[in-house]
Amino acid sequence: MDKKEKIISIIEGCARNDRKAQEKLFQLYYGKMLYVCLRYSIDRDSAQEMTQEGFIKVFEKINSFDLSGSFDAWIKRVMINTCIDFIRKNKKHDFVELHENYKSTEDESEEDFELEYEFQRDIALESIQELSPAYKMVFNLFYIEEYTHREIAEKIGISEGTSKSNLAKAKLKLKEIINKKLKQIH
Repeated sequence: MDKKEKIISIIEGCARNDRKAQEKLFQLYYGKMLYVCLRYSIDRDSAQEMTQEGFIKVFEKINSFDLSGSFDAWIKRVMINTCIDFIRKNKKHDFVELHENYKSTEDESEEDFELEYEFQRDIALESIQELSPAYKMVFNLFYIEEYTHREIAEKIGISEGTSKSNLAKAKLKLKEIINKKLKQIH
């Protein structure tokens, strides 16, 4: 049995509420999904809670998964939506509204933004973790999940301009955090 057939077998077992299949799915995906949730959480405990809630949703909605699609993409989307719901429910975000006089500069443009430094995944994750929950959410949805500002606005209930403003401020803050960490290393 190849990997895809094994996953399909586990998914079908989960759809029948087979506890052993659910346990196998959990073991296979927990680490990857925890990492997804860590990008949106304020700490590891919150990420673990988000991951647990996400798996409950996965098991509740697994019958809606189309077996011809990518299960990895589907479960990741469920986890991201769980993170967004968790943050909304716990009101741990504070989006900065776009001021009428706010103008984006070339330095802040989405196309031009690249982190200037290559660094290990742990340092990157640690730096992103230091962003406020609102900045972190918009940053992750835009750069990692590749949502547009319109999609972000619809998904989390803010204006498109607020999404752009929060992303610009997140990028500036992230650069500041990374520069500080790099100075500490050298």
